[in-house]
Amino acid sequence: MSAVTTSTPRAVQAASAPHREGRRGAWRAVGAAVVAAAAVLALWYLLTSVTGFISPARFPTPPEVWGAAKQIVIEGYSNARWHEHVLRSVLLVTAGFVVASSIGVVLGLAMGASRTVEAFVNPIFLLLRPIPPLAWIPLAIVWLGLGDAAKIMVIFVAAFVPSVINSFTGVRQIDRPIFEASAMLAVSGWRYWREVLIPGALPSIFTGLRLSLQASWTTLVAAELVGAVAGLGQILNQGAQDIYPAMILVGMASVALAGWAMTQGLGWIERRVMPWRSHS
Repeated sequence: MSAVTTSTPRAVQAASAPHREGRRGAWRAVGAAVVAAAAVLALWYLLTSVTGFISPARFPTPPEVWGAAKQIVIEGYSNARWHEHVLRSVLLVTAGFVVASSIGVVLGLAMGASRTVEAFVNPIFLLLRPIPPLAWIPLAIVWLGLGDAAKIMVIFVAAFVPSVINSFTGVRQIDRPIFEASAMLAVSGWRYWREVLIPGALPSIFTGLRLSLQASWTTLVAAELVGAVAGLGQILNQGAQDIYPAMILVGMASVALAGWAMTQGLGWIERRVMPWRSHS
């Protein structure tokens, strides 16, 4: 009994050691990021404000960017304040991304599971895939005008392709013994999708979703350069017209921040759907 009692704390300590090490690694990563950001900020200030090595006309100083940020947050810029620009862009990205990824994942899984579906859809998909998403902007404007629907259509096109490809690849990468076992157990219908296809393809599906989200943000900024009333792309467009480098940098930083936040949200969903990966 004493041996069991004394070994239990050691087992608990051994089990908790990876968690402590993981926390230490996370804090080290945060510390490294803070140090790197501080170094970049100091170098930026030194090259622009102190030495003038980089002309403020070409690249703004930190005080100028701070002033532009306060202006857009408090007073507004290009028809809206900062939170309104961000909210409009996030809503457009979310709409296009959700629709494209939902259809794309289902289509990719169906193509991976069925040779018949692949034979029917793949030629059309291969024909449309090389067309850059931005090439659809003129057609989207002709079909849907200059409103939000045209921008959502372009975002849809950009997000659709990665979700299809990675979902299809995820199914085809499932080990053959899994399919053989499911056939032996007579797993079919919705149960086959729920217990075999979707779990097996999930890692690749989420890889495609991350790529789709990145493509959505890239395309949104380009789409909002034309005919946008508000949005982060409109900040960049108006800043270029006004020759306002500090505001352009604020717009770029806002795109990076919004994209990072949505990527973190997608990562949170991934950890909840696949908890085994977060502990691996």
